Amino acid sequence: GDMSPTIVAGGMKVALITTVGGLIVAIILQIIYNYILSKMEGILNKMEDASITFLDQVIKYNVKYKNL
Repeated sequence: GDMSPTIVAGGMKVALITTVGGLIVAIILQIIYNYILSKMEGILNKMEDASITFLDQVIKYNVKYKNL
């Protein structure tokens, strides 16, 4: 019923290597996710600015030509 320390150490080594590998993959994917999210937010901000500018132009046009 006794377990050899070598067997236990081997199992722990595999578990630690797997954990480190998983953490490396998770960190890399988190960096990529944050980069993509940042780019999307930038595009969204540009779209919002463009739509606000467009609506301002429409309002100015309506004010100018509705009064004629």
